[in-house]
Amino acid sequence: MPQHIAVQEHLLPGDTILHKWDRARRMGFDGIELRGDGASIAARLPELRAARAAGAVFPSICTISDRFIGDFDADRRAEAVASMKTLLSVIAELGGRGAITPAAFGMHSSVLPPFEAPRNAGGDSAALLDTLGHLGRHAHAEGSLVLLEPLNRYEDHMLNGLGQGTRLIEALGEPSVRLMADLFHMNIEEADSAAAIDAAMPHVAHLHLADSNRLEPGQGHVDFAAVFAVLARHGFAGACALECRLSDAAERSLPATLAFLRRAGG
Repeated sequence: MPQHIAVQEHLLPGDTILHKWDRARRMGFDGIELRGDGASIAARLPELRAARAAGAVFPSICTISDRFIGDFDADRRAEAVASMKTLLSVIAELGGRGAITPAAFGMHSSVLPPFEAPRNAGGDSAALLDTLGHLGRHAHAEGSLVLLEPLNRYEDHMLNGLGQGTRLIEALGEPSVRLMADLFHMNIEEADSAAAIDAAMPHVAHLHLADSNRLEPGQGHVDFAAVFAVLARHGFAGACALECRLSDAAERSLPATLAFLRRAGG
């Protein structure tokens, strides 16, 4: 069965979210992934509600923030949790599935100077289990999902592969916390992205689509056909969203990318 394929809002032409939805729909996309933090998304709620009433589809929100659920600072972690709770409530109201967050982004990499993090692995796990526990319970109450995204080793030190994410989620035991698999990061971290997704099912609930060079699918060497075959075998019912840079103008590259993905089985 073809996958539900969305596109992140900033990639679409248009002055309003309804204009963007009209472009996305005409190109053949099934939805728009929103981007922002709790405050910015909450400020847009009147426009988003109106767009939803007019038929726009918003399967997910990708958090864009400098506050992270795995932050070294407790106050900043609390701010990240508050922001994510807003996103989880909003996406539920808009009829979507979940809000995406990494453990952190650009905070520390153990493969780049200064190499040693100010908190050990046990402290990292404790911080993430605490914040994800709060978010999982909130998501369950709202009817949405926390979509936890592993990042590559150069962008985060805590959570890099789907196997690590699976172990964390199983230790947590909150069914409303699931995995978001990003094929760009997986291209760096996984020996075989399709096999990693296969092994992580049923925890995977959402995918980000980008090629090995972070350009749109079809511009690098990621095997999208193998990934979509795994999703089809598992009867994957989540969404896939384009999160990438574009090699050409959106009006040309986005329809061509969607056609490529459909040919690959998406």
